[in-house]
Amino acid sequence: MGFPKRQPRPWLLLSVLICVQPGLSLATELIPFRPQITGWDLEGKVTATTFSLAQPRCVFDELADTADTIWLVVAFSNASSSFQNPQTLAEIPASPHLLSDGYYMTMPLFLDHLPCEDPEGGSGGVPVLRVGNDVSCSQQPYCNDPLPSPGPYSVKFLLMDASGSPKAETQWSDPIALQQGKAPGSIDTWPGRRSGCMIVISSILSSLAGLLLLAFLAASTMRFSSLWWPEEVPEQLRIGSFMGKRYTTHHIPPSEAATLPVGCEPSLEPLPSLSP
Repeated sequence: MGFPKRQPRPWLLLSVLICVQPGLSLATELIPFRPQITGWDLEGKVTATTFSLAQPRCVFDELADTADTIWLVVAFSNASSSFQNPQTLAEIPASPHLLSDGYYMTMPLFLDHLPCEDPEGGSGGVPVLRVGNDVSCSQQPYCNDPLPSPGPYSVKFLLMDASGSPKAETQWSDPIALQQGKAPGSIDTWPGRRSGCMIVISSILSSLAGLLLLAFLAASTMRFSSLWWPEEVPEQLRIGSFMGKRYTTHHIPPSEAATLPVGCEPSLEPLPSLSP
């Protein structure tokens, strides 16, 4: 007579599963939310050292308590699969672990930091989380240091209770690559490869600059010409610099007086004498 068959016990299967995958926390609930770059029309959403994420508003409201903390996990995309959720606060990796381990945790937030209300039109500003934005916090724990390389990076949000035990997590984001600067030798400066509009604008600006220069020179010439040559110059100066008394070079007898009109003949009477 054989032993009766026993039904498999659920707790035994769970123990086997934990032994096979020690990095999997059964108490951590996976939320169908994938972090992504903010959809707001902002300049510099992705730079050479930072990127801006949309805040996880109303994502953990049904699971988080007031004492729980929402962490951001940042990892190189090729190292995200090796990340294991920490089980205590002491196991939380800081930013220097990014270069050695390939991941770190930063920007702890409480539930009241992520309200569900739409901030549009309010005073709260744009709801983004700027990763790598703290340039002077290298001595602080869980610093949000500027990212050291172009990546790509993957991120997820992890909800932990006051003791550091994980409660829920989101999915990993798609790979996020940062902007890369160009080498000076790779920048094309040949004008033949520029657009027609750029060439036309450059030509117009050059022509205007030349016209302004000519107008300035003409105005300056007219302004200072009066200092170089007076407007009304004496006739003597226009003829020459020599000035002298009038003189006759040859003796020319005076011409006879013209005939005087009737009644204007000279008087033949002698002039009165002044002698007694």
